[in-house]
Amino acid sequence: MSSLTALLSDIVGAAFAACDLPAEYGKVTVSNRPDLSQFQCNGALAAAKAAKQPPRQIADRIVEKLQAQPMFRDISLAGPGFINLSVTDAWLAEQMNRLSQDDRLGMPAKQKLMVVLDYGGPNIAKPMHVGHLRAAIIGDSIRRIFAFVGDETVGDVHMGDWGLQMGMLISELEIRHPELPYFDPKNTGPFPADSPVTLRELEELYPTASAACKADPARLERARQATAELQDGRPGYRALWQHFFDISVDAMKRDYGNLGVHFDLWKGEACVNDLIAPMVEEMKAKGVVEESDGALIVRVAEESDKMEIPPLILVKSDGAAMYSTTDLATIVDRVNCQNPDRIIYVVDHRQHLHFVQVFRAAIKAGLNGKASMVHLGYGTMNGTDGKPFKTRTGGVMKLDDLITMVSDEAKKRLTEHGLGSDYTPEEREDIARKVGVASLKFADLSNNPIANYVFDLDRFSRFEGKTGPYLLYAAVRIKSLLRKAEAQGDKPGAIIPTAATERDLALMLGAMPDAIIGAYEDLAPNRIADFAYTLGQTFSSFYAACHILSEQDEAIRRSRLALCALTLRQFELCLSLLGIETPDRM
Repeated sequence: MSSLTALLSDIVGAAFAACDLPAEYGKVTVSNRPDLSQFQCNGALAAAKAAKQPPRQIADRIVEKLQAQPMFRDISLAGPGFINLSVTDAWLAEQMNRLSQDDRLGMPAKQKLMVVLDYGGPNIAKPMHVGHLRAAIIGDSIRRIFAFVGDETVGDVHMGDWGLQMGMLISELEIRHPELPYFDPKNTGPFPADSPVTLRELEELYPTASAACKADPARLERARQATAELQDGRPGYRALWQHFFDISVDAMKRDYGNLGVHFDLWKGEACVNDLIAPMVEEMKAKGVVEESDGALIVRVAEESDKMEIPPLILVKSDGAAMYSTTDLATIVDRVNCQNPDRIIYVVDHRQHLHFVQVFRAAIKAGLNGKASMVHLGYGTMNGTDGKPFKTRTGGVMKLDDLITMVSDEAKKRLTEHGLGSDYTPEEREDIARKVGVASLKFADLSNNPIANYVFDLDRFSRFEGKTGPYLLYAAVRIKSLLRKAEAQGDKPGAIIPTAATERDLALMLGAMPDAIIGAYEDLAPNRIADFAYTLGQTFSSFYAACHILSEQDEAIRRSRLALCALTLRQFELCLSLLGIETPDRM
């Protein structure tokens, strides 16, 4: 099974082939003039240029071939050679009934690729905040889309858990508590199983240490020394690092879990530390590294560049590895462990130059194996003032506080609409969380990832308009209708569209694979968000125009129930691909 446009493209493509023209000219799309036809094919214009014939003449030949096809109820020509197509209700019904029986709802399976997706980037010892939101939401949705299409996916959080920040934390804790066993250079362990600091204390330690290091060169040097000893394997420092790592990851898993974001790997920069030295030696042996003012660099500029691309600094003159060095070692680790066909980085677009340097250096040194590498940069989430989203007092908003805020707003909306007042407090809380997260995720994913967007909580939490709550309510309304139908002994039957709104809904249902494939190919979950919203509008028109449970004709009633059931399955699939859970009722 495929989308309606794919099925029709095969038929029209065969007509082009029968006229000794490439079949790809037969591509069919949804008509941009629904008042004239349901579908259109503009291939005659491109074919005319290649064949050096008038496009209208080619279109006439194609139409003549298509007249013999029984699925078309109307074929016409417009302009210089646009072919307008409309299908019969019988053919449309046949496709809808096939779609109803298809576990994949019309999505053909594809050959599996191994795809690693990097969409995390939080730092150890720092609370997660709204700045981590877009990478998580976009990356997790792309992972879901790729997995559904058929790829094997691995989501990696890729934490910042190494480098100077760790030395700052260790030295700050030593200043405060020099009596702890971790700071005795002669102590090789074992060390206490419980962390000497709580998460709250850890989150306070870092900004204090960072400020102190900025103000005092001697304090900064102490942090650098602690960093060097940590990376050299000092047992007490390694034990402290593990405590910091464990309590931070527990908090991350809670926050990401509340957001409904999944990772397969909880790795950070530290896990590739031991790969750096042999990687640098390998790059030297391949002749891609050169010395410059005591540092080791890789020149990555190309003649075709329209902007200056500076060399990648592999090792600083003081022997320290750079962030780009760690990223290269991470590519080595991923090739060793997953052997991916593709690595996708969902990271702020301001890091674009960094990834150009890293990707080119990896390819130049042959570190990437068979993997292609893609940076999907994203814009910022802004408040209604047009500036990056903040708390009301102007501070950086913690992710946990943001989720609480959208859940509280969802509770208010549910009360306004008189929904869930008779539910248990536990169920009401669960529904409010799902509605709140839906408002947050759909607000993000309905935009192109590369664009900045304004998050207006009042607008995006409404049950009307292009919002997550609107789609959840539409899905829940269908669930309620199907439960009522079952209670009165009605079941979905064969689909036989007869009314205009039934026909429109069926045509919409046949377009879902195109939206998913578009999202997959362009790394654009907004394609699915747009489809889901348009499906919601189309279903709403059908629901308003057609009797369903009260329809007297049993065949029509069961047909409309089948359309409802198919719509619900597509709603739930689309929402799931966006990382949005659908409650059973509201």
